Amino acid sequence: MTDDGLCTFCSGTRPPLPDGATAPVPATGLGPGPGSGPGSGSGSGGWGVGTWPRSPVGLSRAVIALLGCVIASDLFVIGAGLHLRGLWEGLAADESLNIYTDPGLRAQELYDLAGNVQTAAFLATGVLFIIWFHRTRRNAEVFESGVQRMGPGWAVGGWFVPVANLWFPYRVASGIWEASVRLHPDGGWRTVPKTVLNLWWGGWIVSVLASRIAVSQWNRAREPEQISDAAALVAAADALDLVAAVLAIVFVRAVTRMQVERAGIRQAAAVPERAAPGPTVP
Repeated sequence: MTDDGLCTFCSGTRPPLPDGATAPVPATGLGPGPGSGPGSGSGSGGWGVGTWPRSPVGLSRAVIALLGCVIASDLFVIGAGLHLRGLWEGLAADESLNIYTDPGLRAQELYDLAGNVQTAAFLATGVLFIIWFHRTRRNAEVFESGVQRMGPGWAVGGWFVPVANLWFPYRVASGIWEASVRLHPDGGWRTVPKTVLNLWWGGWIVSVLASRIAVSQWNRAREPEQISDAAALVAAADALDLVAAVLAIVFVRAVTRMQVERAGIRQAAAVPERAAPGPTVP
C-alpha cells in the first residue's frame, strides 16, 4: 500500500525488492526462455513488454471521461441534424418554402459546429483509447504470454490496416481479456464469458459500417426529399455511435478491473517469495 491508500499497482509504483535482489530479466530471442510459459508472469518479448504490469487505471479514467464527451457530442449532432432534417422535410412537402434564409443558415451552421465537435471528441478519444489498449496488451503479455494471438505492436497498428482493422483489434482484445482473467485460488485457469468484449466490438463494427453508409448517402443527396432521408440515416448512425461509446465504457471498466485484480494476486504471490530468506551458510 502507498501513503495514499492505493495498492502499488493502482498507484503506478512497484513493490520494493529485498536487499540484494534484482528484478528478473524477461526472456529474449525467438524461442521461449525459462519461466516464459503460461502463468509465469514474464512476457515472451515484444516492444514495450516489461517484467511488471503497469497500471491502466489512470488511463482508463481519462478514456471513460472522453467517451462521455463522445456521447455528449453524439447527442448534440443528433439534435442539430434532426432540426436541419425538419427544415428539408418541410421544403420537400412545400417547395414554396425558403430555407436558405436566416433560420436555415443558422440550422446548417449549428449542424456544422456539432459535426466539428463530434470529430474532435472522436479523435481525442481514439488516441487515448489506443494508448490504454496498448498498455493493457503489454500487461497481458506479463500475465499470460501464451494466450496472445498477436504481438503488442498490433494493439496500435491493427487499427490502421485497411480491412484488417475490422478484425485485428478484436484478436488483440481477445488475448487481453483471456490473460486478464483472475485465476482460481489454487492457480487453476478460470474462464470468463466474453459477452462484454463481443458486445463492444459488435457495436463498434455496426457503428462504423452504418456511418460509412449514411455519409455516402448524404454526399449523394441532391433533392430535398433525398437530403431529408439522408439526414435521418445520419442521425441513426450517430445514435449507433452513442451506443458503441457506452459499450466501450463498459469494456474499458471491465478490462481495467480484471487487470487490477490479476496484478494484485500476482504481486501478493511475488513479494513473499522474493522476501523469503535464503539458506543459512554455516
